[in-house]
Amino acid sequence: MTYSKQRMVEALIERIPTLTTGQLYWLERVVVVFDSPHDFKIHRTDFLGEEALEGFGDALRIHHSFSGDPFSKDKFEYVLERVLQMTGQEARLAPKGHRGYDILVGSSRVSLKTQADKGIRADRIWISKFMELGKGAWTDDPGQLVGLRERFLRHMDDYDRIFTLRALERAPDWAYELVEIPKELLEKALDGELEMKLDSSQLPKPGYCHVRSDDGEDAYQLYFNGGGERKLQVKNLLKAHCSVHATWRFTVPPE
Repeated sequence: MTYSKQRMVEALIERIPTLTTGQLYWLERVVVVFDSPHDFKIHRTDFLGEEALEGFGDALRIHHSFSGDPFSKDKFEYVLERVLQMTGQEARLAPKGHRGYDILVGSSRVSLKTQADKGIRADRIWISKFMELGKGAWTDDPGQLVGLRERFLRHMDDYDRIFTLRALERAPDWAYELVEIPKELLEKALDGELEMKLDSSQLPKPGYCHVRSDDGEDAYQLYFNGGGERKLQVKNLLKAHCSVHATWRFTVPPE
């Protein structure tokens, strides 16, 4: 035990008698979860070290001591910034309202996504809201999909790397993974096949951009969600084309 850790333990012990019964209950709940089985693993990565892996995993476990909902995007951003800073890396969240990267890690601009739908598939990635498509010409002309795709490609000019935190399994045995989506894979949309769903009752009409990998298999689709939402989704992206950087598995016992 290092001196600083020893002092933290002593300071905590000094404060425990002053806690209320309710505060002691929540503290005990976290300790019970910390004592439960867990397995945190670094895979091939240049992004997280062992300390950051542990710190992030412990934050996940604290969250699930009090919540049955998966980690949200704002928690992902906040905790990642903190654990990177705690382990000596330069990390700073983007300004509020910034449309582009979410966090600056060193000189690298990083976009962060999350996936936690109940129908999640281990081998395929879905990003339900990659970006807002906003206003502009978009009705029922298939040619307008070209402009929407260009907007997507320009949006990616503002960041260098893309990570998604995925909740693969839920309580009581949670499983998360951190996956990097290669930016160059998404840039292949430039040569994708565009398809507008002209038989849809929505206006603007929704559309797809079908993208194939170098070996000719379907790699993913961009989905231009029409109607009132006007947002871009990335669907059915094969995880085999991506890199898993870390995984967190842990048990949260029932109260």
